[in-house]
Amino acid sequence: MKNRVALVAVLMALAGCSTTGNGGQSFFAPSSGSTSGSGDVAVAGKIISSMGGGLIGGTIGSNLSEADKRAALQAEYRALEYTPAGNGVEWKSADAGLSGEVTAAQPYRVGSQDCRQYSHSVTSNGQKQTARGTACRNPDGSWTPLT
Repeated sequence: MKNRVALVAVLMALAGCSTTGNGGQSFFAPSSGSTSGSGDVAVAGKIISSMGGGLIGGTIGSNLSEADKRAALQAEYRALEYTPAGNGVEWKSADAGLSGEVTAAQPYRVGSQDCRQYSHSVTSNGQKQTARGTACRNPDGSWTPLT
């Protein structure tokens, strides 16, 4: 009986790690549109630009350089696309005292789209600001924040 309970617990934990609503593909695996090598830069640029500034585009990102905004948006994408619920994706600036963390919640389905709520915290010189929002996944693997 103990073994059955343990097996059920393990299966439930594993079931919470992926959503297959996107054509049977694991939510936390690279989308079929991803490539390796030099194509990664172009794919990453397209996906990041489709995020429309993400949460970092609001007031919490107003004092970030363009390089920091890009690192922050990449962290948002990694959190939404690859990271299990509750696990943070950190980024750090080249400037001392500036960093951030993005944490996404469990994916859920709205109509035909997979969506996730997420938060993005930015720490600058010991001051922490947090923004929260929701983004939905597009068929091409990009994410669109809801406004």
